[in-house]
Amino acid sequence: MEIKITTRQILNVLQIISWVLFIGLCVQAGGVIFSALFAAFVKPVAATEFWANVDLSELYAYDRGHFLALALVIAIASVLKALLFYTIIRVFIKKELTLKQPFTARLVRFIQTAAALSLAIGFFCLYGFTYTEGLAEKGIDIPDLSLLHIDGADVWLLMAVVLFIIAQVIKRGVEIQEENDLTV
Repeated sequence: MEIKITTRQILNVLQIISWVLFIGLCVQAGGVIFSALFAAFVKPVAATEFWANVDLSELYAYDRGHFLALALVIAIASVLKALLFYTIIRVFIKKELTLKQPFTARLVRFIQTAAALSLAIGFFCLYGFTYTEGLAEKGIDIPDLSLLHIDGADVWLLMAVVLFIIAQVIKRGVEIQEENDLTV
């Protein structure tokens, strides 16, 4: 007996995965923001277990401004990642894209938005990498970037370029499709 997996089933699974990732990224972004504000303005010792047990106490002891700056970069990257998945979820909820006529201007806008968000995530991750490198050169012990969730800038930037290219190809396809609809 052969089991056939349909496109609709795959899209339903991807929608569930998108929701899980979106919720996780919202929790991460909120946790980073709360932890930063709590450590900076309420209880400085909380920097020892900043978020997900990441120890930024040495950075906090060095300079609270640098601590807040790094926390801001981490928070912005987390919020942008959550926005990327919100954009994906919104497409599922509003049913903006249909399988009957998938190539539309809406699809182009969706891909361009995903590309722009990926580009922004890449830039903030790259900035976070550069910023932590500068802090490390001053002798401050900084946790691994993967623990800070600002690693992989090159992957985000590459994904942005690929998505921009795909958006342009689909945009041209939509233009040709519209020209053909006018001539029929």
